[in-house]
Amino acid sequence: MVDTILVAVVLLANGLAAGVLTGTVLGGVPLLQALPTDRYVHAHAFFAGRYDPFMPLCLASTALGDGVLALRATDGTARALLVVAAIAAAAVITVSVTRNVPINRWVKTLDPDALPADFDDPRPRWAHWNRIRTALAVLALTANVSAVAVLL
Repeated sequence: MVDTILVAVVLLANGLAAGVLTGTVLGGVPLLQALPTDRYVHAHAFFAGRYDPFMPLCLASTALGDGVLALRATDGTARALLVVAAIAAAAVITVSVTRNVPINRWVKTLDPDALPADFDDPRPRWAHWNRIRTALAVLALTANVSAVAVLL
């Protein structure tokens, strides 16, 4: 019963995280890239804090839940898939904390009406790391769904 609830929590949390990141790749990034610099800074600052603490909670629940499920799994294939999912979710957290979040914090400090003369537009870097963490979140979800399929 505990494992069934944990599987449901992991699938929900991982699915939400992968969905938000995929939505960002498909819609958010193209929108931000199309905006003039001052409007981009305003929009990025607006979006930057909207997913806290939602995304960290989803990703931590996924990584930790997968770790627990992997330790408890008796099927070797399911265990391997759950380990892959846990590592992928932990990698999303790592990329977020080391790459995307610092850019988010920096952009939030900027005044869109008084950008520095040497403004270094972070959109290409942020989009690159966002694509990587999106791929990792989708990998985690694919591994999680596959683990459940193996156990059915």
